[in-house]
Amino acid sequence: MTNVVAVLPARGGSKRIPRKNIKSFKEQPAISWPIAAAVSSGLFDRIVVSTDDAEIANVANAYGAETPFLRDPGLSDDYTGTTDVIRDAIKRLGLSEEVPVCCIYPTALFITGADLVEGLKRLRLGSDWVLSVGEYTTPIDRAYRFDGDRLVARMPEMMPRRSQDLEPTYFDAGQFYWARVGRWLDPSAHIWEGAAGIILPPERAVDIDTDKDWGRAERLAIMKEG
Repeated sequence: MTNVVAVLPARGGSKRIPRKNIKSFKEQPAISWPIAAAVSSGLFDRIVVSTDDAEIANVANAYGAETPFLRDPGLSDDYTGTTDVIRDAIKRLGLSEEVPVCCIYPTALFITGADLVEGLKRLRLGSDWVLSVGEYTTPIDRAYRFDGDRLVARMPEMMPRRSQDLEPTYFDAGQFYWARVGRWLDPSAHIWEGAAGIILPPERAVDIDTDKDWGRAERLAIMKEG
């Protein structure tokens, strides 16, 4: 009986950072780092990589994950959502509705086993969803936008307030999401509705989407080692 499963969605056709899921980070493929975190957590009966790419599959296997299927190309384009990929994996794996499934991004370079353990703990305490978040360092209530070439306050009524009097706000750190199979398969369920959050420190809340993100991650890694 499968009790807890990790799924890493790792397509081969990433555009903004080509081949980012196996791009070298600290002399290892990017995907090796979240796989190692999943293994070290001791939580998972299966650590599955959903990919359409044979090279990624081989790398994932070499670092301790399994690739029991190759994803359909129709689920590997620029428009397919992560939830659709996790649903496909769940159906292929034949998991029952109560099984906890953690979607872990293959470029979650700084997550730890302890983060994943805390996430499952929150899920088992009754949360529908659990996700990793980072805290905005500057209050977004006092943010600006451009109107032509002029700066305009997004919330003018908040501008006179002291920053220390404003409520902390958080962003999706793009590292992992926990939910049970039944929740993943429900098309009306949304991650942003009532999720619990695992707060990551700023030096680990790095969502890798662009070259700029990758450069920041490399600088943070050097600082941690120094």
